[in-house]
Amino acid sequence: MDRNSNRVHVGEISRTETFSAAHRLNSMKLSPAENLDIFGKCNHLNGHGHNYKVKVTLKGPIDPITGIVVNLQDLKLAMQEVIGRLDHKNLDKDVEYFHERVSSAENIAVYIWNELLQTSQLSGASLLHKVKVHETDKNSVVYRGESVISS
Repeated sequence: MDRNSNRVHVGEISRTETFSAAHRLNSMKLSPAENLDIFGKCNHLNGHGHNYKVKVTLKGPIDPITGIVVNLQDLKLAMQEVIGRLDHKNLDKDVEYFHERVSSAENIAVYIWNELLQTSQLSGASLLHKVKVHETDKNSVVYRGESVISS
């Protein structure tokens, strides 16, 4: 709060973690030819790997007593718990969530978002603002928890 008002300032705080994993971009709903056409070399039968970088951002009021939005140790522990389930795994074979979903960077971001909300440190937290997944230095995706009704 400002000294002269009832205003509480809002801040964003982020943490970055990394993990390595293999995957294959392949949809069970498409033919082999369609998969190859859409995903190209990323559809290789034996898959391929990445060194992913994940940046999670929380947004909320800055506590007037502590001066922080959240204890970064809590965010660190939550991220390590979730990312530990992905690190050095074949996402398609080792992570149940991807047994019926394409292990795209977009779906990885959604998975991380959903799993973070289940951790004891962030469960029910309305502070989760965005998850950014860097699949390569040039390719990244941001997910903010939004969804739409599909046809």
